[in-house]
Amino acid sequence: MGFQTITEVIEQNIQNGIKKTNLTTKKLILLGIAAGFFIGIGAEASSLAMHGISNVGLARTVAGAVFPMGLMLIVLLGGELFTGNCLISMAVYDKKAKLKGMIRNLTIVYISNFIGAALMAWMINNCGQLNFSDGGAGAFTIKVALGKVGIDPMQAIVSGILCNVLVCLAIFMAATAKDVAGKCIAIFFPIFVFVISGFEHCVANMYYIPAGIFAAHNPLYVAKATELYGITAEQLSGLNFGTMFSNLVPVTIGNVIGGMVFVGLLYWYLYRKKEV
Repeated sequence: MGFQTITEVIEQNIQNGIKKTNLTTKKLILLGIAAGFFIGIGAEASSLAMHGISNVGLARTVAGAVFPMGLMLIVLLGGELFTGNCLISMAVYDKKAKLKGMIRNLTIVYISNFIGAALMAWMINNCGQLNFSDGGAGAFTIKVALGKVGIDPMQAIVSGILCNVLVCLAIFMAATAKDVAGKCIAIFFPIFVFVISGFEHCVANMYYIPAGIFAAHNPLYVAKATELYGITAEQLSGLNFGTMFSNLVPVTIGNVIGGMVFVGLLYWYLYRKKEV
């Protein structure tokens, strides 16, 4: 067969969950930084691709076609991604891994993902890319970040759930394929849909919000943001690393629920739970 069955994928995921909880701290940090950086690459490229498109549907479609590369890099080359690692929960449900091991993994990976994504945000702000369209790319970066920090908490949680359902299903689908092309196709469509739908991903937001914060310190981008989007100085004053957590906290909660409950618990119950 050219693919693995879902039963085989679940077993493989549980074994991977055991391995993930036993990784050294050094390896977790380096793989976590790499994953955050890779997601940042997908995020910056998708933002650049869509920044000059006024039609929302078309803009999101273009962004959705670019963003999946981030997860492809992680799956094919290696990386520890917080949202995907929520599937370690299946090994915990199966009593093959300990809860404290999962918490250790997720904590280290979350912080490391932030370092990688924020590093990408800093580099993009210092490589000249945001000067495109006479600073329009920088203005769009600010606009996106403001939209993120202004999201309603309940909306952020629900959007986070929907996002990580699609991310975790993409990881499962990629595991069913045995060749690179199959894995890329399997990853592409769920992530394509999550980006088009505007769902919230905590690691992607670790790029989007810092990128906007850095961009807001550039007078050219600020002036362009005012010109194009009517963004005021008062609005900009609310864009900082403190308000960033008004987005990251509820989105992370939603991502955890989506990954651990809507996907992890459901598929463990369906394919692994022993009937009484």
